[in-house]
Amino acid sequence: MNIEEYRELCLSLGDVEEKLPFAKMPGGDSILVFYVCGHTFCYCDLYDFTAVNLKCQPERIAELRENYDGFIDPDHMNPKYWIGVLVKEVSSELLKELTRNSFEIVKEKYTKKLKR
Repeated sequence: MNIEEYRELCLSLGDVEEKLPFAKMPGGDSILVFYVCGHTFCYCDLYDFTAVNLKCQPERIAELRENYDGFIDPDHMNPKYWIGVLVKEVSSELLKELTRNSFEIVKEKYTKKLKR
């Protein structure tokens, strides 16, 4: 999967926004962030598409690390709730499933808060 295919996947999930929020920071102009309900569910580097950082259930993170290669600590996020996925070391299907899962975690959390 390349960055354009991945971008299309993220945008196809629903009410998703994409931004380059770190563009004014040194080295931040290539960090693409995807949002649902105004909150991040995924981010990656446009020019170095080797890893994707995704929100994930803590128990699932432990399971993934135990059973698969291709998972690292996320950049600049809490590794209890986020996981780094090495794009070329996991199957496209697993990457797609984890991306959908991340989207759903964030959407569900912030949809509930909006209803309160």
